[in-house]
Amino acid sequence: MTDHKFTYDYIREPELIYEKSFWTVAEEVDLLGVSKKLGQIITRIIHSCGMPEIYPDIAASNGVEKTLIAALNKGAPIFCDCEMVRRGIITRLLPTENDLICTLNDPTVPALAKSMGTTRSAAAVELWEPSLDGGIAVFGNAPTALFHLIEMIEQGGPKPAAIIGFPVGFVGAAESKEALSKASIDVPFITLHGRKGGSAMAAAALNGAAVASRGGNV
Repeated sequence: MTDHKFTYDYIREPELIYEKSFWTVAEEVDLLGVSKKLGQIITRIIHSCGMPEIYPDIAASNGVEKTLIAALNKGAPIFCDCEMVRRGIITRLLPTENDLICTLNDPTVPALAKSMGTTRSAAAVELWEPSLDGGIAVFGNAPTALFHLIEMIEQGGPKPAAIIGFPVGFVGAAESKEALSKASIDVPFITLHGRKGGSAMAAAALNGAAVASRGGNV
């Protein structure tokens, strides 16, 4: 093996990188008044994007961190709107063998989307219904998927224990998260208002809850 020479001065120790990163978030974001466990989730979200400035736009319903932790500890399935979210969840952090479910690539979805007159992402959420009750719904991509889940619940469908809502983009993202915040569906949530979002943030929120559920640090 060729000897490697480091020509740039940068931190190379993984644990030190994480420690310094989380310390930076703590220095730049005032989490006073936020519970320790919710703070862990928020820190992970900010760490995933490198933008402390998003903090004022993070909205969380009262006690969502407790609901997420309880659901994870009970082995609740985790429903992901896209493969990027599913891949971003660190399974070794999960407190139990929680199933990670993404139905976007199910072979029945294209035809279902056509019959429903909507996107594949929204149609894929239909396939969650049989086991959605008490699960955790995580959105990091499609606004239509989040909109559809809200509609399903409003029309009497099963309720997940909590919703992590981080759709991203210029069409419908801000609106879907606003709808989540205002909907009378009695489901705890955490979201990021506006256009910003994405799979990394959504997965980071779930990872933060997983760490908190195990009683670990950030």
